[in-house]
Amino acid sequence: MKNSQVEPFFAVLKAANPHPKTELEFSNVFELLAAVLLSAQATDAGVNKATRRLFAVANTPQRMLALGIEGIAEYIKSIGLYRTKARHLHETARLLIERHGGQVPHTREALEALPGVGRKTANVVLNVAFGEPTMAVDTHIFRVANRTGLAAGKTALAVELKLLERIPPAYAVDAHHWLILHGRYVCVARRPLCEQCLVAQFCDSRPLFEHRGPKPSR
Repeated sequence: MKNSQVEPFFAVLKAANPHPKTELEFSNVFELLAAVLLSAQATDAGVNKATRRLFAVANTPQRMLALGIEGIAEYIKSIGLYRTKARHLHETARLLIERHGGQVPHTREALEALPGVGRKTANVVLNVAFGEPTMAVDTHIFRVANRTGLAAGKTALAVELKLLERIPPAYAVDAHHWLILHGRYVCVARRPLCEQCLVAQFCDSRPLFEHRGPKPSR
């Protein structure tokens, strides 16, 4: 993707979805952190199904800690790796209380010091909760960035850094959502829906429909 195409690429995505949001359900910053922690190797829909029940009884670090590891596990056992995630969530709740007065910290360093919170999770919290222009590169963003030529890279970090370099400031805060949603519903892995793609004209990978040729005449 040429530099001159990056701004119109995001302008089109913004016009189609002016106020993009995460599909994870939450009502406070702790719930967001917990939901993102649980979302590793799981779908947002699957996480939401579990957290609707979990957050009804434990939506603060204090309540999560009181619920205990086994108690947490009972609510999230429909999610992959639920036992490990229950331990991480319980320990995270404890550390939030002990180190941060029960509040979710606002720095990457403090977030990544929490169990089960890596760079991607920290980026989501910093972006969604605190409005920072971070880029949480998941499988969808990695695919879209490489396929379109927006930010080619062999690792998530390489793609993240290139995206931060190329995305115009006016689109930086919401770009994370636009790219995830585009990868989730249009630029899918096995058979991208190029015919429905609003930004196909900017894509380095020639849309599939361009290769099909004209329909045979009758």
